[in-house]
Amino acid sequence: MNFERPYWWDWELGFVSHVEDRMEERGFSEVELRTMLDDATGIAQSRRPGRWVVSTRLAGKAWVVEPDMEEQITYVVTAYSRG
Repeated sequence: MNFERPYWWDWELGFVSHVEDRMEERGFSEVELRTMLDDATGIAQSRRPGRWVVSTRLAGKAWVVEPDMEEQITYVVTAYSRG
């Protein structure tokens, strides 16, 4: 890992309905999303405040997360292939 993980990185993961709907059509599972977290290569702030884009090695995919500071859960908003 070549970047410093934010303090909310190891919080429980939650999945919003959008990403649950997209996982099958985009060809990845919850297990693969969790693998993306483990194998992340970088993180950058999203254009949308409070959200972050996580870069991964798994099939060139990236995903968007939104930490909920009150509940201390990191929600996966979407995941998609780059390129």
